[in-house]
Amino acid sequence: MARTRGRITPLLALSAALALVTGCGSDSSSGDAKQPPSGKPTVVVTTTWEGALAKAAGAEKVKVIVPQSVQHAPDYDPKPSDLAAVADADFVLYAPFEPYAGKIKEAAGSKAELVEVNLDNDADNVRAEVTRLGKLFGTAKAATQWKTAFTTEYAKLSKELKADWPAGKSPAVVSQVFTTWAAKLAGATSAGTFGPEAVTPAQLAELSKKKPALVLDNAHMSTGTVLPDSGAKQVKIVNYPGEDLDLLPVYRNAAAELTKAMPAS
Repeated sequence: MARTRGRITPLLALSAALALVTGCGSDSSSGDAKQPPSGKPTVVVTTTWEGALAKAAGAEKVKVIVPQSVQHAPDYDPKPSDLAAVADADFVLYAPFEPYAGKIKEAAGSKAELVEVNLDNDADNVRAEVTRLGKLFGTAKAATQWKTAFTTEYAKLSKELKADWPAGKSPAVVSQVFTTWAAKLAGATSAGTFGPEAVTPAQLAELSKKKPALVLDNAHMSTGTVLPDSGAKQVKIVNYPGEDLDLLPVYRNAAAELTKAMPAS
């Protein structure tokens, strides 16, 4: 996403949106909502990230509101067609930092269940969210099958990355707060985190002292080169899946970028 430096309006809007969601009385974050009679729910999601989780959980009818081309999803202004899609939905998936989710549902007069999703690509979180959504959608079997494939792929990528450690030693890594999952995938040693705000001079000095080999930047919220004089290689990590709503390529692409940036033995 685009730089967040100086963005105050979305934060103010977030507070209002959270109040709206709380007041709707239809937030099913607990996972206890009723499944639609057909067993094939229509799911509207704010971004491809929620969409990929919904698809992984077994949802077949998934409509994404925010186009992938939008770099900062909280800035998106919903269109009438978005409201029409929500009106026919069984579930609407959103993240807390997306201030328009509750407003979309209210404006459309939808009976859909609002479901708050934790957007974090940490493997344990992904498995937990897919399990929860599968139960919510009535597609637990499909969710379990996806989790099995995901666990196998994740283990393979992690093993390959560890085989590329320089001199067989885990590299020290500094991560943006929303890219720590990629460091975990690589089995890297955390030397600290930064963001989502720009790195201050004090943070710069402290992180540089750790002499990290890699800096994992968030491609959607980049603040530029983080440790310009440290000698560390900066790697862009992409969190959002593509239009195919397949979450696995996010991990494959991160692994490929980390492999390229891994210090030579």
